[in-house]
Amino acid sequence: MVEEFVILVDSNDKPIGREEKVKCHLPNGKLHRAFTALIFDNDGNLMLTKRAKEKMLWPGDWDGTFASHPRESETYVSSAERRMPEELGIESKVDYLNKFEYHVSYKDIGSENEVCGTLMGIIDHTTEVKKIEGEIDEIKWISSKKLQEEMKNTPEIFCPWMLIALVLLDKSKKETLEKYQKTLFSWINDEMKENLLEAISKHLPDNQWRLVNETI
Repeated sequence: MVEEFVILVDSNDKPIGREEKVKCHLPNGKLHRAFTALIFDNDGNLMLTKRAKEKMLWPGDWDGTFASHPRESETYVSSAERRMPEELGIESKVDYLNKFEYHVSYKDIGSENEVCGTLMGIIDHTTEVKKIEGEIDEIKWISSKKLQEEMKNTPEIFCPWMLIALVLLDKSKKETLEKYQKTLFSWINDEMKENLLEAISKHLPDNQWRLVNETI
């Protein structure tokens, strides 16, 4: 098996080396660069994917649309656009929103210690999406209202990085928020933020996450 490497970064997202992907996801894994992508339809529904049961971390939990790690020659946008066909069997343009740092453990198995860029795109809800074996076990579209209901009842089934990405949507650049205003209208409000923060606290009780300033 070919070893996969991820980009090690400092707290400002400045590259400082590389490390094997598996090693970076052990309990003492080093801070590295990642991304999470949120794909919506024209009605503002979000595509969620259930992580494959074979995954080492958060198997069987609901994630945003897809997540992965940029390669050394990639931007956040190009890495997401490269990875989308590999995970979903489709192609689409995405926009960069913001990035955040978080550190969360999964049982005693491993952890995520990442500076994570958030990407966003829109596709038609009738687009045929494939479930790639070993990556995704299930796909569904969900409204902001329905997600809030599910978070209140079972916050533990949602991946923490997805919840953080959603709560920070309003921290995106003004021009990007204006571009997606209609799509994100129901996702950016006080009630949604309160419910997301409550769900995040179930995963990260010590508040180990923050928005990363755009310094580079």
